[in-house]
Amino acid sequence: MPHYQPPLRDMHFVLHELHGAVSQLKALPAHADLDEETLNAVLEEGGKFASEVLLPLNLVGDIQGCKLDPKTHEVTTPDGFKAAYAQYVQGGWAALSCDPAYGGQGLPFVLNQCFYEMLNATNQAWTMYPGLSHGAYECLHAHGTPEQKQIYLSKLTSGEWTGTMCLTEPHCGTDLGMLRTKAEPLPDGSYAISGQKIFISAGEHDMAANIVHLVLARLPDAPAGSKGISLFVVPKFKVKPDGSLGERNAIHCGGLEHKMGIHGNATCQMILDGAVGTLVGEPNKGLAAMFVMMNAARLGVGNQSLGLTEVAYQNALAYAKDRIQSRSLSGPKAKDKPADPILVHPDVRRMLLTAKAYAEGGRALATHCALLIDKELHHPDDNVRKESAEMVALLTPIIKAFITDNGFAATNACLQVFGGHGYIREWGMEQHVRDARINLIYEGTNTIQSLDLLGRKVLGNQGATLRKFGKLVAALVQECATDAAMAPYIKPLAMLGEQLTQLTTELGLKAMQNPDEVGAAAVDYLRLVGHLVMAYFWARMAQVALRTVASGSTDSFYANKLQTARFYFAQLFPETATLMQRIRAGSDSLMDTQAALA
Repeated sequence: MPHYQPPLRDMHFVLHELHGAVSQLKALPAHADLDEETLNAVLEEGGKFASEVLLPLNLVGDIQGCKLDPKTHEVTTPDGFKAAYAQYVQGGWAALSCDPAYGGQGLPFVLNQCFYEMLNATNQAWTMYPGLSHGAYECLHAHGTPEQKQIYLSKLTSGEWTGTMCLTEPHCGTDLGMLRTKAEPLPDGSYAISGQKIFISAGEHDMAANIVHLVLARLPDAPAGSKGISLFVVPKFKVKPDGSLGERNAIHCGGLEHKMGIHGNATCQMILDGAVGTLVGEPNKGLAAMFVMMNAARLGVGNQSLGLTEVAYQNALAYAKDRIQSRSLSGPKAKDKPADPILVHPDVRRMLLTAKAYAEGGRALATHCALLIDKELHHPDDNVRKESAEMVALLTPIIKAFITDNGFAATNACLQVFGGHGYIREWGMEQHVRDARINLIYEGTNTIQSLDLLGRKVLGNQGATLRKFGKLVAALVQECATDAAMAPYIKPLAMLGEQLTQLTTELGLKAMQNPDEVGAAAVDYLRLVGHLVMAYFWARMAQVALRTVASGSTDSFYANKLQTARFYFAQLFPETATLMQRIRAGSDSLMDTQAALA
């Protein structure tokens, strides 16, 4: 069975040494009394829950999967899942970053994200059940009526109830403007909702007393397309005025999807046959309200791959140290053994360092974004809140797509380290690969994220937000201009910043003549910006490490960090040259292909 050591030392480095999280959070009235010891203590206990409770269930969930009773439409989760969820709720973990007004602990969002990285590393399928509840909570907290908040938020906060998002239908995936689910007004102001939804994660299960479904549907007079979508809250069990559960609502699981991975999570086909729901937000404005949950989910999916990258790396590294095979090309290293550990081989090191660099770089990026969300929610200065929200909007598609692409590459590389053993179930590596693959698809495919970044977030405002991030890069470059030790990290970063500015201008001009140029360039463009962002954080991490070593520290952690930074810039960052060449190749080689695709 795989092992997992919560990466607390690197989390502490990222939170406290790189980002100065406590000083940033103390500027927010909601977190004015927060201290470093509190953050560290919570993470330590969270790591224990992840490694001791969830990790042993990961392989169990993969083997057993979920089971649907076709007569009752009830779903049974794998052995141990329900008990683990009860322990999660009893420990107060569900309420960690929720509003104290609804029973939450009011701790920072960034702390919850670090905790969830560890949950995802140890059991992504299980973590999806409470993870989706956070999105439902955020959506209702932002757009729910006072009555909806009173009914649902305290239950979602405590974890007594869980939540889902019901968007996709059999005939439409990303193109939600095509959805057909109908909502008919009822005399009491509620709605009877009928239709079919598919791919609904955690849509039915036995872990909580009630499931709060957020459902997109159309009112009878709704305009066509995405402008005619409304959002409704539809509970599995109707809720009585006193808050107790009433009769079963007319929404049920009609089937479970048989999936490549995340077997422990119930991915459901949900049937609504006049299910009673109430309107969330304004009529025909449901997509905007649902985006609160969708964007939270996109950040959560990036976090899933971050967790899988870390756990895959840890297990591959341990295996590479223990497995002996062949001799080093430069001469025997373990002369007392019949062969050397495979860790001596350059390509094994390349695969391991790829996963390590993507895990640590992704953690720095994800933590930065989570701190921006804390500022967006709680900073007393309205301008800071707006600036933070704008930067979160830019970074969200990058976190979702760049980190999940990297996670799939990393888990594949770590499986390869195991050789044939990686293909065998008992080692757990092939499960990480299968689980990681879904993260490139759901909550908006990575191509959709790329189109969002280039089309909306960059060209949509003439690159204004990207230039704001560019100012961070420029400030770091200027600060380190005369520091010879920083040159290996700063020179490539500065060059890419200049090249990206020119390339973006070129793309904008070409897109005005041919919109297909955006579609042809988008995926590579997101990856290019992803490297700019990750290189910025790797350069900053190298800067912190160099300063700490110069101050007299002999902690090997900092040499470790510098060697990983050197690897990232030498071996992974050069991908940017190929990306720029492909982007400049344009759309002709893709679109002028009638004969090739006949």
